[in-house]
Amino acid sequence: MTDAGDGWLDGVDDELRSFDDLVTQRAARRFRDVLGHYASGVTVVTAMAGQEAVGLTCQSFSSVSLDPPLVVFIPARTSRTWPRIREAGRFCVNVLGADQQAVSDRFAGRGAGDRFAGVEWRPAPVTGSPLLAGSHAYVDCTVYAVHEAGDHDLVVGRVHAMGHAEAGEPLLFHRGRYRTLG
Repeated sequence: MTDAGDGWLDGVDDELRSFDDLVTQRAARRFRDVLGHYASGVTVVTAMAGQEAVGLTCQSFSSVSLDPPLVVFIPARTSRTWPRIREAGRFCVNVLGADQQAVSDRFAGRGAGDRFAGVEWRPAPVTGSPLLAGSHAYVDCTVYAVHEAGDHDLVVGRVHAMGHAEAGEPLLFHRGRYRTLG
């Protein structure tokens, strides 16, 4: 076997690394495809970062505990918005209604600009985080705990207030597309 410094193994290693990268990319795509068969609701998590309203679309949301009342959402650690929500220490989970696909798209984008432009909202009752008009439901929280989980963070929120619309259907996401119950 030759020394890695002679260039021979470096070339092989580069080829293997490329193959491993390809395998990893295929595995990640397969992972997303398989888990995409699990339909999820669509939420926009919002907060006030100083005087600025911030928010992000998040499908990974769930209840955790009744006593105390806890929920979890799971933002990507690459998110530019999540650190601002974390720093605020409070947030509102807006469960989107079936007619709010455009709102989901707006808050999912990485582009610059004011995501709240043209979006009606009012302060949530306890935290003052943006409660989006037309949301199917909302959960107003403070950050209870944050746990690293691979390339995401698990954010546990302590629920302080919540509410829901009396009518309407939720917006769902399934197999890479928006869906509704109807």
